[in-house]
Amino acid sequence: MNTEFVIVTGISGSGKSCAVNVLEDIGYYCIDNMPPLLISRFAEICEENEEITKAAIVTDIRGGTLFLNINEIIEELKGRGLNIKVLFVDANRAVVKRRYKETRRPHPLFDIANGDIDKAIEAEAVMLEPMRAIADYYIDTSLMSTSTLKENVINLFLDNPSDSMTISCMSFGFKYGVPNEADLVFDVRCLPNPFYIPELKTKTGLDAEVRDYVMKFDSSKQLEQKLYDLIDFLIPQYLHEGKSQLVIAFGCTGGKHRSVTFAQNMYDHIKQGSFKVRVLHRDLDKVNK
Repeated sequence: MNTEFVIVTGISGSGKSCAVNVLEDIGYYCIDNMPPLLISRFAEICEENEEITKAAIVTDIRGGTLFLNINEIIEELKGRGLNIKVLFVDANRAVVKRRYKETRRPHPLFDIANGDIDKAIEAEAVMLEPMRAIADYYIDTSLMSTSTLKENVINLFLDNPSDSMTISCMSFGFKYGVPNEADLVFDVRCLPNPFYIPELKTKTGLDAEVRDYVMKFDSSKQLEQKLYDLIDFLIPQYLHEGKSQLVIAFGCTGGKHRSVTFAQNMYDHIKQGSFKVRVLHRDLDKVNK
């Protein structure tokens, strides 16, 4: 039996526990903080048990020096034909530091770093880079709410065939930072901005009036068609290379009008094919506050 097996890892304080809780909610048999040396045996148990069709474990630097061999363990399991995917959960250093201050929990490398939280976070990032490089899925929670993280995990793994690619069309505001998880970033700030139209200022790209305004210009129509052509060409190339996750991000100033319009339109365009696609408007709530 070929159990769907997910290894969740990443930066401490990035939200791995939340991610695995969501996986448990959607039917995965989950274990948190598993020592790397036990992963192989656990995978065997899952393969032998017909009741376990989907399993997920969290393993990270809490496993100590044993974690340094995790890449070798994963390659060995894949060599045995196991269906394994790696989810890497990340967050930028400043966010991780703030979260540790808020929770007052010690970082796993706190003692090794002689109590210096910055050194502990940086040392962990270096140790985890090999895992980040081989990850099938990547989520950066730096600017995500808990609900958005849950939505990301659900969309990635709920009824998701192991050999397919999940395509995400994301809108964002440059004023809040470029999303680290984006594979392709398109800047649409070159287009007329509905923000300066009084009756459109408080609306978003989810409203027909805003979409109609953004797309009524020849520059918008030409850019959209060129992006369609590019994405239509790139998707088969990424599939051929075995990519599991493709994030196409559109950015404008605040992430409310132009970027939302283009992300939504690209989502509708890709959805016409036989691909699993979702849309995420990262900063829509921020600009409405």
